[in-house]
Amino acid sequence: MWNRLNKAMMGCQMLFGLSFYGVMIILTRFFLEDLKYSEAETMMVVGAFSSIGPLFAIAGGFIADKFLGAYRSLTIAYGCFSVGYVLLVLGASAASVPLSLAGIALASYARGLMSPSYPSLFRRTFKSGEDFENGFPVNYSVNNVGAFLGQYLFPLMVLAVGFNGSFAVSAAMAFIAVSTLIAFKSKFSSIASEIEAQPVSKKNWLAFLTISIAMIGLVFFMFANMDIGKNIVYAIGVTAIGYFIWLMIKSEKSDQLKMGTILIMVALTTAFFVYYGQMMTSMTMVTINTMRGDLFGFIPIAPEASMAMNPLWCIVAGPIIALIFSNLEKRGINFSTATKVGFSFILTAIAFGILTLAVLGVSEDAVIRPEIFLAIHFFQAFAEVVVGSLVVAFILSVTPKHIENFSVSLFSVAIALSGIVGAVFSTSIALEKGQKITQEIVQNTYGDYFMLLTVLAVVMAALAMVASEVIRKMLDAAEANKPESEDLETAKANA
Repeated sequence: MWNRLNKAMMGCQMLFGLSFYGVMIILTRFFLEDLKYSEAETMMVVGAFSSIGPLFAIAGGFIADKFLGAYRSLTIAYGCFSVGYVLLVLGASAASVPLSLAGIALASYARGLMSPSYPSLFRRTFKSGEDFENGFPVNYSVNNVGAFLGQYLFPLMVLAVGFNGSFAVSAAMAFIAVSTLIAFKSKFSSIASEIEAQPVSKKNWLAFLTISIAMIGLVFFMFANMDIGKNIVYAIGVTAIGYFIWLMIKSEKSDQLKMGTILIMVALTTAFFVYYGQMMTSMTMVTINTMRGDLFGFIPIAPEASMAMNPLWCIVAGPIIALIFSNLEKRGINFSTATKVGFSFILTAIAFGILTLAVLGVSEDAVIRPEIFLAIHFFQAFAEVVVGSLVVAFILSVTPKHIENFSVSLFSVAIALSGIVGAVFSTSIALEKGQKITQEIVQNTYGDYFMLLTVLAVVMAALAMVASEVIRKMLDAAEANKPESEDLETAKANA
C-alpha cells in the first residue's frame, strides 16, 4: 500500500502542518500585540485565515482540472507558501499591517490551490480506492504531527527569535516541501493524469497567472476590509454551490442523485466545522484569558498553544479510527459516512459540554487548568479526523470524474463558510481591550455561548443520522438508474 511517492507527499504534508499551523497559532498574539488589533478584529482575521484559504479551493480545483493538473498546482502552492511567509517576516520586522496582510493573503491562496490537488494526487499513488481510504486517515495523522509541533513550539519560539524569526522558520519548511515535490517529478510523471501528461500552453499559463493575481488581490482586500470580506466569502461559497447544482441539473439521473448526496454531506460538513473553527477564535481567546499553569504540573504550555492539543490527539486518532472501521468492516458492520459524521457530532457535543461545565464552574480566580482543555480536544479531535478524512473519500467515491477536483473543493467551501460563520459567532464574546477577567464574565459571557453550541451539536447529531438514511436511498436509486454504458465500462474494468 505504501510507496516512496505517498510517503514523500506525507512528508510534505507534515511540513505544511508544521509551518502553516505554527503561523496560525502565533497570529492571534501578533495581531493583538504587535499590530494593535482588538479582540473582535483579531478573531475575524484569524478566523478568516483559517477559512478563506479553503474557500479558494474553488479556484484551485478549477485550475487543477482545466489548466495545470494536480501535481503542478500542488508544487506551485508550496512555492506560494514560501513567499507568503517571507512577506510575513518583512511585515513583522517593520510592524507593517499591509505586508502582514499580503503575506497571509498569499498563504491563504496557496492553501486554496493545494486543498483539492493534494487528495486527488495522493489517491493516485495507491493501487486501489480501498487502499486510499485506509491510508488517508493515516495521512491526516501525519499532517497533525506537523500541526502539533507547530502549535506547541511556535509560541515558545517567539520568545527566543520573535515573530519574524518564527515566520522565517515556516518559510524554510515550505521551501523544503516544494523542493521535495520537484525532486520526485519523474516519479509523479508515472501516475500523471491526462492533463498532467501534456505540456501547459502559453494560453493556460496566462489564464492561470491572471486568475491567481486576481484571487490574491481579492484575498488581500478581504483581510483589509473584513466587514465586506465576510460577505464576499458568503457570495463565493453560495456561487460555488450554485454552480455545482447547475452541473448536477445538466447531468444524467444517476449522477444527479450522487451529486445530491455530496450537497447533503457539504451541509453537514459546514455545520461541523463551525465547531472546529472555534479553536482558532473563541476557544483561543478563552485560553489566553483563563488558562494558567503547566499541563500535569510539569509540561510548560503557553495559553494560545492549547490548540496544539488538537493535533496531538489527531495523531493518535487517525490510526485508531482506521483500525476500528477496518475491523468493523471485516465483521460485516458498515456505517455510512453520514452516520460516522453523526458520531462526530456526538463527540463534539461531549467536548463542548465539558467546556461549558468548566466555564460555568470556574473559581473566583477565573482560572481553568490545561487538563480541562486536554480532555475537550480529545473528543473534538476524534470527531475532526472522522469528518476531515472520510468526507473527502466519500466525495471522491461518488463524484463524476470530469469534475473530481471541483467536487473535492466543495469540502473546502464548507470549511470556508463555517470558518467565517464561526468567527462571526465568536465576536459575541469578544471583550474590550483592558477589560478585567472575572468569574462573572467567564460564567455569563462564555457559559451561555458554549451551552448553546453544546445543545446545537446534539441537534446536528440527530439530523446527521436522518441524512444517512436519505443518502442511502439516493445512492440505491442512483445505482438503479446507472446507464448501460457505465455498466459495460465497469464490467471491462473488473474483467
